Amino acid sequence: MLYDRTKDVYLSWDEPYCRRCEVEGRKCRLKKNNSTTEDETECYGPSKKERKKERDRPKQLMATGIILGSCLLGIILFALYRVHHSYKAEKEGQLKIENFLEDYKALKPSRYSYVDIKRITDQFKDKLGEGAYGTVFKGRLSNDVLVAVKVLNNFRATAEEFINEVGSMCRIHHVNVTRLIGFCADGNKRALVYEYMPNESLEKFIFVARDKDRFLSWEKLQDIAIGIAKGIEYLHEGCDQQILHFDIKPHNILLDHNFNPKISDFGLAKLCSKEQSAVSMTAARGTMGYIAPEVLSRNFGKVSYKSDVYSFGMLLLEMVGGRKNIDSTVESTSQVYFPEWMYNCLDRGEELGIRIENEGHAKIARKLTIVGLWCIQWYPVDRPSMKAVLHMLEGEVDSLIVPPNPFGHADGAQTNANIPRRPINRELEVISELE
Repeated sequence: MLYDRTKDVYLSWDEPYCRRCEVEGRKCRLKKNNSTTEDETECYGPSKKERKKERDRPKQLMATGIILGSCLLGIILFALYRVHHSYKAEKEGQLKIENFLEDYKALKPSRYSYVDIKRITDQFKDKLGEGAYGTVFKGRLSNDVLVAVKVLNNFRATAEEFINEVGSMCRIHHVNVTRLIGFCADGNKRALVYEYMPNESLEKFIFVARDKDRFLSWEKLQDIAIGIAKGIEYLHEGCDQQILHFDIKPHNILLDHNFNPKISDFGLAKLCSKEQSAVSMTAARGTMGYIAPEVLSRNFGKVSYKSDVYSFGMLLLEMVGGRKNIDSTVESTSQVYFPEWMYNCLDRGEELGIRIENEGHAKIARKLTIVGLWCIQWYPVDRPSMKAVLHMLEGEVDSLIVPPNPFGHADGAQTNANIPRRPINRELEVISELE
């Protein structure tokens, strides 16, 4: 309390009650705009909790910054990795494309004009052969590479067959498949340019008198059979898409200077997915005598890669016998259908009546015959795959079992669509193990 002597005035005040504010760590003051006569106090300023929170804020911000920085760094590192990985993958992809284009450049069939075809064949001077769908001429490219030029017959060879041939062979690169060098599609003039095969077709060597000058040795016949099997297996399993040839026969097997076989003529071929178990066909295709039963009638089963297996089996039997599978010129009527006669000989343990010089040759002939008979089983499901066929051809004949009779239900199946399929014999377990 203060006393003012000049005015005789006394001043007095009460100390405000601020303990509550002090406990909270805040300051105290008189409440403003107080409507009552009594002095009231109020607390102001941040509390301890708020001040502590304020003091801790930089630490929290730092921790948050560290977390955000770590996340950002992780994102940046991941982004850099992805960019690097993407760049690396892109470079690898570009390299693959460059390699592919380089290979494709060497293998890609060239397109020739009809004028080029006449120049290459020297105005169709040297005729090599003639078939139902065209004539083959010997030719020479500008770099002195010999070629075989097949000029298609416009009345027999359709546009679909031309497309099949070019489309199929553009996908193929195998030592046992003929290489397509180029083609001509000049108006209605169409031609195919192949690598030249100096020994022409297999037909030339198996359907002739077996004299010393023309007859291929049994070892060479076995090598040719294995080469053809490798080529067909590649078509069925080695390409991006499965290629079904549908015209495997001696005339379409060409021989190079070392008598290595090469499959040719893909005019009837069909491309399908490897997962596709059957193919649809509007009409039968192939050459009579080599066409699988199911291609002629679906009563025997679905058309698939097994149809090529059947054709290959017929080819094998013709290689062994040196004659067409149907031969009306023979004296004995039992030998007209040669495959059935061969099966009966094996079944009875009789000789095949083929010129055999030693036991080794006899084993090769027996092996090719047994494998051929497995391939021509009447129903597709009973035939082995080409992989199994190749395994048998490269193995020993003693491990092979004579197959069931392929001709047991042939006639009945043709006349009765509801005939049940012959049960698979126990011997087929040997084949299934190879697949």
